[in-house]
Amino acid sequence: MTHSSATLDVLFDGKLRFFQSKRGYRFSLDALLLPAFATVRARDAVADLGTGCGVMALILARRYPRINVLGIEYQAALARQAQRNAQENGFAERVEIIQGDIRNIASLAVAQSFDAIVCNPPYRRVASGRTSPNDERRAARHELHGGLEDFLNAAAYLARNKGHVAFVYLADRAVELLVGLRARRLEPKRVRFVHSFVGAEASLVLVEAVKAGRAEVKILPPLIVYREGKEYTDEVAAIIRG
Repeated sequence: MTHSSATLDVLFDGKLRFFQSKRGYRFSLDALLLPAFATVRARDAVADLGTGCGVMALILARRYPRINVLGIEYQAALARQAQRNAQENGFAERVEIIQGDIRNIASLAVAQSFDAIVCNPPYRRVASGRTSPNDERRAARHELHGGLEDFLNAAAYLARNKGHVAFVYLADRAVELLVGLRARRLEPKRVRFVHSFVGAEASLVLVEAVKAGRAEVKILPPLIVYREGKEYTDEVAAIIRG
């Protein structure tokens, strides 16, 4: 990807800098909400499945200065962009990006070698919703190169016993996510629905599970994104500020 085909954007008052495609995939609010929600401890080994341009991996690396992160991305151009972003922010020694297919996870990483895993998989089935004419966006939004089941399988393979696995996903597919987690001994422990406004239906869900955890789940208060007038709520504004 050339400089002319990318923009350089900043997060957290310029503390993180990201190259993103002008016309292809660009990260959105969900990629900021999940790192704020996920449980990560000071020296964890962390995996980011479907890392895109690396935004979640780098947010976590900044927040926890002693962790190491492996980002896995199917699309070669995005994987290169994520590597570039890791270097741009001085995290190349702690953030490793590999281009690979999570459907073949055993060829990419060692089983049960991660303490925390974050996943922001494509939300849409191949034939559902509007399909972007841009290849990069289409693959990021639709299950062209792996669907929910594949991301669940990869997370279950990578997670150590008592490791944490966190997903952000469409609220209307929450049952699929919860059932799929439990079927793989990833016990849902925290669930939080995300609503654009007070009174609106949930658009997203944040779910964290623990591998081989006890059967006990907390349904957290809803996360409201906007006040009236489309100003961010205090909580979301604080997440965006970092």
